[in-house]
Amino acid sequence: MPLYALMCFDKPDSLDLRMANREAHLAYARDHLAQIKVAGPYIDEAGNMSGSMFLMEADSADTVRAFNAADPYTRAGLFERVEVRRWRVTMGTLG
Repeated sequence: MPLYALMCFDKPDSLDLRMANREAHLAYARDHLAQIKVAGPYIDEAGNMSGSMFLMEADSADTVRAFNAADPYTRAGLFERVEVRRWRVTMGTLG
């Protein structure tokens, strides 16, 4: 199955919004672990979470976009920008 990178970048000064929705976001992600190969937050220079990155197996980019649309972070309006790109492993392993 194809791999996709889902890259989500928080709006400026939105750490409080992220934290208010974090538990719901994590619960949502746990419900989709069959698709998620690797995921975690981007960290800014101050050491704060500032976005999210998922590497996912999916049939299509539209499937990844649908996953993102239902994410509590997206529903709360956290992200300034979201990108979905097809991706493949060239080196290393995903286990």
